[in-house]
Amino acid sequence: MADGGRLASFVQGLIQPETGPRIDFRQPAGEPALAAPDSVSWRVFKNPVSLFVGGVAAVILELAEPRVRTGVWQYSSFRTDPLPRLKRTGLAAMVTVYGARSAAETMIAGVRRMHDRVAGYTPTGAAYRANDVELLDWVQATASFGFLEAYRAYAAPLTDDERDRFYAEAAPAAALYGAVGAPGSVVGWEAQLVAMLPKLERHEIVFEFLDLMRQTAILPAPLQGLQGALIRAAVAITPAEVRAVVGLGPEWDLGPVEGRLVRWAGAAADRLPIKGMPAVEACLRMGLPADYLYRRK
Repeated sequence: MADGGRLASFVQGLIQPETGPRIDFRQPAGEPALAAPDSVSWRVFKNPVSLFVGGVAAVILELAEPRVRTGVWQYSSFRTDPLPRLKRTGLAAMVTVYGARSAAETMIAGVRRMHDRVAGYTPTGAAYRANDVELLDWVQATASFGFLEAYRAYAAPLTDDERDRFYAEAAPAAALYGAVGAPGSVVGWEAQLVAMLPKLERHEIVFEFLDLMRQTAILPAPLQGLQGALIRAAVAITPAEVRAVVGLGPEWDLGPVEGRLVRWAGAAADRLPIKGMPAVEACLRMGLPADYLYRRK
């Protein structure tokens, strides 16, 4: 298992924000998470490369929806201080998947209270509330789609049954967030995309977000050259019909050499347990070996 050197410090730094409470994924000993250790979710969320790619793809889809876009851009620090915002989002995902159930339920209740204060109007006058079920369902769906498709494209293959299981496993957490209509299968995701597509639109904020992702120093210096490829990898898994709507043309395509590099990085990350990471710590909490999720099946 990789120890707490520079790599461990970097990856942990992407998950645990400098401010706010530190989450101990080893405690309480033996308390289960919202998803089980043998779930597809535990396997997928352990990979930092595909999580970054999938997270960017999910945000592209979210920002294409005008009510979600307005709420995110008006009420969050994405445009002014993107890295801490990304870390908070990453930590929330880790707690939801790997945290003890009591910790996850407490965190999610806090997120819902915060979202209760987020409401307003889009520039065209459409009303929105962050806790609107339709918007919660879309955000949940885009996150599931992004993380799942990034993993299978750049880390490891998944069967059709495993893809369906991944969506279904998200249901308990989605219900706590209020996303009671989030898709429970690949077919459910495809139906939701068809239903939402007429409501999506092109907006410069999508390109502003992608520019922020390119300009913000997220990766350590030796790996910063990979950052642009990871962003294009995210665009590559964005559904073609959404790319057409938002205007992400061929200039955003992932080149063949870049694709091989991203797949190599994703596959390597899938075999490398890092001391202190939520996936490793959660396994130890449940009395499992630290490398339980990293063993070749």
